[in-house]
Amino acid sequence: MARILLIDDDASLLDVLALSFEDAGHDVVTAPDGQAALDTHRRQPAELLVSDVNMPRLDGYSLCRSLREAGDEVPIILLTSRDNEIDEALGLELGADDYVAKPFNTRVLLARVKALLRRQQARASGGASPKKVQTGKLELDPERLDARYDGHLIQTTVTEFRLLSAMASRPGIVLSRDRLMDLARGDDSVVAERIIDTYVRRLRRKLEAVSPGFDEIETVIGAGYRWRG
Repeated sequence: MARILLIDDDASLLDVLALSFEDAGHDVVTAPDGQAALDTHRRQPAELLVSDVNMPRLDGYSLCRSLREAGDEVPIILLTSRDNEIDEALGLELGADDYVAKPFNTRVLLARVKALLRRQQARASGGASPKKVQTGKLELDPERLDARYDGHLIQTTVTEFRLLSAMASRPGIVLSRDRLMDLARGDDSVVAERIIDTYVRRLRRKLEAVSPGFDEIETVIGAGYRWRG
């Protein structure tokens, strides 16, 4: 069971989603807009947020930006009626972990939530500990979702961390966008393949912020990306 914060200004949709999530065993809290969601999350943090994009007071994009700027890496899924790759890229640029266009199948949404929670909680599960990754100046600790470059902590979302780990653990190997998305997401989400470019661009910016000469992620034109070996 996870504490899920559902945010939408459509009260009827919010009721339907809340019922479905509760039936799936989650502890559900709701909010009618982004500002109310921020206030609720600050009082009692949720383990995952599902938020509409178009809302009064504070929209989904602004909510996402506010949380990430505050250093909060809670997984976020954005919902929108705009099925547009540019809109999806914007949401991911701002730090969202997933993006679902309306209308959607509630079972698919629940599956994506389950996948995100599974990744986030994997480090605390029993069994063999995931191996740390160290290549050059990069150090990754999968149990803590801790990424450091040249000793500096890099704030990443769950998906960004998995993408970085996928490349860094295979130095010199060219990975296609489809393959990277499979490795980073690990579920059946249908996402435009070019969205991987958005994730890579975000990672490059974050790494360049601590090391201006960073060039370890190489674009292989027509093939994909690789971490320089």
